[in-house]
Amino acid sequence: MIAYLHGVIAEVLPTRVVLDVHGVGYEVFIPLSSFDRLPPAGQETRLLTHLVVREDAHTLYGFATAVERDLFRLLIDTVSGIGPKIALNILSGMPAPAFRAAVTQGDVRALSQISGVGRKTAERIVVELRDRLGASMTGETSPAPKTGAPGEQAAQDAILALVALGFKHPEAASAVQGAQAMLGPQASVEHIVRACLRKGPA
Repeated sequence: MIAYLHGVIAEVLPTRVVLDVHGVGYEVFIPLSSFDRLPPAGQETRLLTHLVVREDAHTLYGFATAVERDLFRLLIDTVSGIGPKIALNILSGMPAPAFRAAVTQGDVRALSQISGVGRKTAERIVVELRDRLGASMTGETSPAPKTGAPGEQAAQDAILALVALGFKHPEAASAVQGAQAMLGPQASVEHIVRACLRKGPA
């Protein structure tokens, strides 16, 4: 498995990037959420990746954050009928906090407005992911506001990542709270999740 690629951006489009890694050009398909975070062509970047191997192709999918990759993997591994292309469409069409809110609230209409996601697929997403993602939205009715405390968004994203990795919500919330107390409110999602994984579920 290729965990990540670090190289120079040779070409970049909203849905794909060619990354030059020591003279080898890797074509990587990306969601819009990752495209927005990429530097322009000619600069270096690091993409987390997921490799899909099929008889007729080996396809790389890239993500700017661990939260995006974890959500991508959760979608293709958990929801029947969702493959990599639709999972990318979901990440492109709805920010992770809004997606969590839609799943929690059973908002089939909002989910079905994403390109490639019909009503039946949206209903499957709600049924099959509500227990996995819905718990992380306990007490929330909308995505965390941008004006919240400095570590609020990082905490929410870290909880999502841990839930996607198999933690139950109380365990994830408790672990994130402890990690932030130890690392400080400015700690990145990556550092929080790593600290939580070293400790393991409660």
